[in-house]
Amino acid sequence: MADTNETDLPDNWGRWGADDELGTLNLITDEVRARAAAEARTGQWVSLAQPIEPSAMFFSPFMPPTANASPVQQMVSHTGGPVAADLSVIYNHHWSSTHLDALAHWSTDGQVYPGRPREQVVTPFGITHASTTAFAAGIVTRGVLLDLAAEGPLPPAYAVTSHDFEKAEKRQGVMVGSGDALVVRLGWTGGGPHDVPSPGISMDAVRWMHRRGVAVVAPDRGDAHPPLNPDEPSPLHGVALGRMAMPLIDVPRLDDLARMCERLDRYSFLLTVAPPRIHGLTGVPVNPIAMF
Repeated sequence: MADTNETDLPDNWGRWGADDELGTLNLITDEVRARAAAEARTGQWVSLAQPIEPSAMFFSPFMPPTANASPVQQMVSHTGGPVAADLSVIYNHHWSSTHLDALAHWSTDGQVYPGRPREQVVTPFGITHASTTAFAAGIVTRGVLLDLAAEGPLPPAYAVTSHDFEKAEKRQGVMVGSGDALVVRLGWTGGGPHDVPSPGISMDAVRWMHRRGVAVVAPDRGDAHPPLNPDEPSPLHGVALGRMAMPLIDVPRLDDLARMCERLDRYSFLLTVAPPRIHGLTGVPVNPIAMF
């Protein structure tokens, strides 16, 4: 968790009331879901999740993850007979695991959306507000891919702007609307090279998402590292997630989706996000499915 102090940034605190836990998921109305369902016309589908190869449970699950560590530690046992069992420990917020960030993952000035003191929300027994509990029903909406890496990965330290989004819309013949899930391909799945500055979403691009009414965002590389502007909060985590209350599908794998969209010449689809119904967490692994 982190704090930000800047003002005059896109903000949805109070927009849906003092007890809200859904944030921009409120923009996914019945009408939005009905339009999204109409996108499933051919039955073809693709996963947006990274595959995970669990590693043996040699280390404590409470150790910080390393660049080469699997987000899943597993121990398998067989005690005779036909049944085998396993014990798995999963680290949710990992750059090798596609996961869904809950709104409580980020705090602003010691408060969690939509203005609850962090010490009341974050407890040793779990998250009491704006946690993964809000995702229990799943997310179903229209997804739109803006493929900024159609001609190759974006260069290191590149700042993605609203101009990039609108150029992609025009090139692909699609427009992002209220309640949509915005899927952005930069060509940098996961962390990318660890010794090279990565591209990232700029604050200008986040303001554009706010104006368009984006409900969920899924970039294959979100906040640049090192930050594009160290004097600002991180655009995706600090503002889109923390202030705009927009759930973030972190580190999806989008190459298969891009190939499907190019082959079908369609860049919108039905997106289904059905995380396990685990309550009280700040994030959970997820396998988003795009249906065409």
